[in-house]
Amino acid sequence: MTVHFPFQNTYSALPASFFARVAPTPVASPRLIKLNRALAVHLGLDPDLLDSPEGAEILAGKRVPEGADPIAMAYAGHQFGQFVPQLGDGRAILLGEVIDRDGVRRDIQLKGSGPTPFSRRGDGRAALGPVLREYIVSEAMFALGIPTTRSLAAVTSGERVQRETMLPGAVLTRVAASHIRVGTFQFFAARGDTDGVRALADHVIARHYPDIANAERPYHALLERVVARQADLVARWLLVGFIHGVMNTDNTSISGETIDYGPCAFMDEYNPAQVFSSIDELGRYAYANQPRIALWNLTRLAECLLPLFSDEQEKAIEQAQFILGDFAEKFTAAYQAGLRKKIGLFTAGDGDEALVQDLLDAMAKNAADFTLTFRRLSDAAADADDDSVRAQFEDPAAFDEWAVRWRQRLADEPQSASERQAAMRAVNPAFIPRNHRVEAVIAAAVNNDYAPFEELLTVLSKPYEDQPEFAAYADPPLPDQRVLRTFCGT
Repeated sequence: MTVHFPFQNTYSALPASFFARVAPTPVASPRLIKLNRALAVHLGLDPDLLDSPEGAEILAGKRVPEGADPIAMAYAGHQFGQFVPQLGDGRAILLGEVIDRDGVRRDIQLKGSGPTPFSRRGDGRAALGPVLREYIVSEAMFALGIPTTRSLAAVTSGERVQRETMLPGAVLTRVAASHIRVGTFQFFAARGDTDGVRALADHVIARHYPDIANAERPYHALLERVVARQADLVARWLLVGFIHGVMNTDNTSISGETIDYGPCAFMDEYNPAQVFSSIDELGRYAYANQPRIALWNLTRLAECLLPLFSDEQEKAIEQAQFILGDFAEKFTAAYQAGLRKKIGLFTAGDGDEALVQDLLDAMAKNAADFTLTFRRLSDAAADADDDSVRAQFEDPAAFDEWAVRWRQRLADEPQSASERQAAMRAVNPAFIPRNHRVEAVIAAAVNNDYAPFEELLTVLSKPYEDQPEFAAYADPPLPDQRVLRTFCGT
């Protein structure tokens, strides 16, 4: 029986300037590493057929399934603040779109499937390590409840790719609400193609925000929606200690999903200035900078939309600035609400923001583990035993002083200790994809051992559960296990 994808392709029906038609480059001998069977079912696909030689060939780009319309999408982008007028999918090919079980349109894209007209002398391939990293972290983000692209499959190509050394090649099948970015709008705006900007905006509204199609000012409403989604998304990142690492405008999704997991990482010790990305030499995309950068990226989107706002530029700028002005309020509201939940508060009260900030400041000064401090705090809220939280601080007295004020604040709320603990454990994960664990998985996989990869995925699929048999996965790295730099797959 043949593998069938019920493709419905709308992006490839847009004008030819939006993309380049290009087929994946066949690979030597594809082998399936991992199939996300639950996601396959949700997409209306047959996991048993995908888990077959024919399925592996499709997921590696060696065979193009019936109904696919393979394209590489065009886009531009600001990379570390510098504008590049043409980027595009240099190693990714969109096979097509399917409607999932929830009625949502999803892109199915191959990443690492060979060169495209946008490759800029690159080989269009992906190494095994970055493919596994994106699979692990994107699925972990999904389990954490954070909007994200998903990973349907990872396959080895049977070929080697040249990076700093020769590495095993691989292909990731990525699933997204769409792959439209701020940089996609910039591609047309930079060329003065207002018709292209309008066509793209109309497509985005129809696909992601259909309820605003008949709004009095639909393009203003579009910017409002994207601002709101990005504000909420970045707040969610900060609440779990996630650092994207490459928040370029071409990595900012219009749908509000986390996209492009390159040198991303989760913090161990809390440090607002934390940077892991080897290419972020000046700390532009440091942990605490992410809200500011998100607004900067959204401002670039607003610039693209100005011709659709008004024929009078000053009026259009004023309208855009008004919408962008909502970002700080929306981000702060989402972030502070999340922080209150993390320390067990059900309502907002005077002094709550300062209370949480004092905890974060103490954590930063005492090298406290971000994830474990909040997880252990969840238990301390139930049994008044602070020892496991105090152990996270180099000077436990720093926590003791804060804990007195915290418990006084908790006494103002009517919830029982068990109710509070359950609520806190539902927002404070025990398990995150710690960098040293991800690197260990990659090292084993390069030697053809995928058991650690499978086990880590199992643990991360239930991040809010204790999982006693996997308790060691919650531990921070030992000094000799620390990973201080993460790398982009290209």
